[in-house]
Formats: sequence, structure tokens, C-alpha cells
Amino acid sequence: MLVHVVLMRFTDPADAPEAKRRLEELPPLVGEIASMRVGLDVTGSAVSYDLCMTTRHTSAAALAAYQRHPAHRALGDWLRPRLADRATVDYVAPGECGDDGEGGD
Repeated sequence: MLVHVVLMRFTDPADAPEAKRRLEELPPLVGEIASMRVGLDVTGSAVSYDLCMTTRHTSAAALAAYQRHPAHRALGDWLRPRLADRATVDYVAPGECGDDGEGGD
């Protein structure tokens, strides 16, 4: 499995719950999402991001298809003007796919 992690910091942290709600609408619409978890920050520290989203995909190709999906792009159009910062990490979950680092492609 290829794991896609996105951290989001909003210009107005009050937008984070709505972003969570909208993100959680994606899995039924986008078949390339094997699973999704979305959490909101509870500490509010100076270095915290407001939201963390983790999706799992069967391959790098599935992640790319998710990123191209119209529902994902529409959500991005809503999110981008509200974001102060974003960070991403993509990694292969140990023991869940081949050694090629491509998420099973």
C-alpha cells in the first residue's frame, strides 16, 4: 500500500472542520482511495497543523488517479484559498507491497 499523508494549516483554523467534512465525502466518489482517515488538531500548539489526512492506495498509479479525479480537484479549488501551509509525505507501508517502492505497480 502507498500511504499519502497531508498536513494542512488554515489561514482561519475554523475552516478545518468543514475541510474534514468535505474530505470525508471523497472515498465513496473516488474508487482509487482504499481508505481514508482525517483528524483535527487538538493541542493548538505553535507548530501544529490544523488537519491531518491519510489515504491509502494500492499503487502509485492509484494515487495519481485520485489526484486527477474531478472530485479531488474540486475540493482542491475550495481548499487552496483557505490554506496558509501544507505538507505532504508519500511512503510505502512496510510489508504491504513489493520492494520496488512504487506501491505495488
